[in-house]
Amino acid sequence: MKKKVVIIEDNELLNKVFCEVITRSKKFILKNSYFDAESAIENFKNDVPDIILMDIELPNMNGIQCTKELKKIRPKTIIIMVTVYENSDIVFEALCAGASGYLTKNATSNKLISALEEASSGGAPMSINIAKMVVQSFQKAPESILTERETEVLTMLAKGRSYKSIALDLEISINTIKYHIKNMYDKLQVHTKEDAIKEASNRKYI
Repeated sequence: MKKKVVIIEDNELLNKVFCEVITRSKKFILKNSYFDAESAIENFKNDVPDIILMDIELPNMNGIQCTKELKKIRPKTIIIMVTVYENSDIVFEALCAGASGYLTKNATSNKLISALEEASSGGAPMSINIAKMVVQSFQKAPESILTERETEVLTMLAKGRSYKSIALDLEISINTIKYHIKNMYDKLQVHTKEDAIKEASNRKYI
């Protein structure tokens, strides 16, 4: 039986190309295609797709949030992200949201079908670098006492980043950075940045 595929891609030309590739394939059938997340969610229970090709950058609700919403409704649906961002935190965030893998927008027709086949067989089409990020995330201690933001700040400090550059990247003030650091010191029971990095690393928080 052919696997049902839904495409969510706001680029009209690319949407059309994906539709044509799926329509020509022997193992997959095109159930529907959408230009935005909201329409896909609205029709999701009627479409009941086996696989979704999901653009990360969509108007209004983005592909990552859409993935989270669709996974709540039907967790076993396979979602492959389509993106121009290769080897980036954005792709990693999408995988954490429940995506099974990703494709770059310049992927060939054969590559697209190959990714669909791999994902439908239980695989996870992705690059080596992204796979490493996934593995590393599982190696971190799940019982971390640090918040997500504290972990971000400490990880950046461990890479030698300055308060100013961290503040710019995270779009927060330097005073907020200092507040997070104070909280980290208290939680880790240390008094210096070096000791905080060492302790957090030993506990596999970073």
